[in-house]
Amino acid sequence: MGHFSNKVFNCEKELTLSIIGGKWKMLILWHLGKEGTKRFNQLKVMMPGITQKMLVNQLRELEEDLIVHRKVYPVVPPKVEYSLTEFGESLIPVLDVMYEWGKSYKKMIADETEIKTIKAVK
Repeated sequence: MGHFSNKVFNCEKELTLSIIGGKWKMLILWHLGKEGTKRFNQLKVMMPGITQKMLVNQLRELEEDLIVHRKVYPVVPPKVEYSLTEFGESLIPVLDVMYEWGKSYKKMIADETEIKTIKAVK
């Protein structure tokens, strides 16, 4: 099981969060799932702030975990494309639900802040 082969998980949720957790993995999965196959530099441009080393590490871990497929073309200069595996694609509905939850939560917090501001002004 990729880079988690020696780790013991208490439950499946912990395993799932270990695979998709972190600042960048969900963004990588989101872009590949919603926009399709991408080259390394395309992914880097889509995620301002990520370093080349971090993107390489995150893609390698996702590849080891059988979530992302890396296809190398035998050309010069080297051409490498990344896409979701079939199992990786099964994460997209999970990410969709997480996105909707985050959007609702953000709205609730904004509404709550607005209510507190209105009460403070009175």
